[in-house]
Amino acid sequence: MKKISKRITFLTVLLIFVVMAIYIMAFKDVPFLDIPFVKSEQMWSIGIYTGKDPLLLKNPPNVINPVLSAADVNDVPAEFVADPFMVYEKGVWYMFFEVLNFSSNQGDIAFATSLNGLQWRYGHIVLNEPFHLSYPYVFKWKNDYYMICEGRESSSVRLYRASKFPEQWEFVRTLIFGDYADPSILRYNGKWWLFAQRGYDTLTLHYARDLTGHWTEHPLSPIVKRDENISRPGGRLIVYKGTIIRFTQDDYPTYGNQIRAFQIDTLTTTDYKEHELMKSPVLKASGSGWNAEGMHTIDPHRIGKNRWIACVDGLSSRRIVFHWN
Repeated sequence: MKKISKRITFLTVLLIFVVMAIYIMAFKDVPFLDIPFVKSEQMWSIGIYTGKDPLLLKNPPNVINPVLSAADVNDVPAEFVADPFMVYEKGVWYMFFEVLNFSSNQGDIAFATSLNGLQWRYGHIVLNEPFHLSYPYVFKWKNDYYMICEGRESSSVRLYRASKFPEQWEFVRTLIFGDYADPSILRYNGKWWLFAQRGYDTLTLHYARDLTGHWTEHPLSPIVKRDENISRPGGRLIVYKGTIIRFTQDDYPTYGNQIRAFQIDTLTTTDYKEHELMKSPVLKASGSGWNAEGMHTIDPHRIGKNRWIACVDGLSSRRIVFHWN
């Protein structure tokens, strides 16, 4: 009788877990979902796309995506990797990205290297703060490499400089204070321009004459108001055919489901105009595989005449984890 009772108890518990798993899969995008002992983990990973046009990139036939995943991280327990940005220096590609550290439940910044931009080798964590970091927007200015990250928990946008590229980074100064996500920076017409999402549905614009000087909010900022579809930056700002292209991640009805592209028509200290391009969205969920559910970061680089390469990220089907702590 006791054996039967134990078996019934086990089957009951198992049934509860199965029901909870089905429930969380059905409502995985509901932000207030909170079921004890059950966790839905996002499975972001990083891929490489190529093409003749930065707005028409796709998976090249000689690359098996993703090129980097949580399984490649060997110095911390990683839940996923995402938000890739890369630079080319002395014959080597360097990619920087977020590693969500499972132990601390916060993002750290790591790097990887490649000789051809197609196959990558993981390096290690290079930036770890007491708060969450992501979106490591790395760029070169006057022979130095700099990086700005999302550090929303620090209530600021912080600037870092590579004291020993690519492995050692030091804090330089805070550019702006506030609740900002995914700051994206551009040097254009003798000034620096900084786009960043404030809150969860507003896009702001700041400018400065010097990178480490005083930053001023644009008089037309915020330039996007109350719109989760186009307010959050989604990658590097580029100048293509004489115009600035702004990439934005689409976060409604689901977070990071696709990347849209806008052409900036006017960018001065007093005026701002943009329009969405006909080729938008430029990346979106494929419905299967490593990017089945979403894509939300792109970093395109010209590597020749009508030749572009970009690091991108993708969200596969989320996994259900049963935990006891």
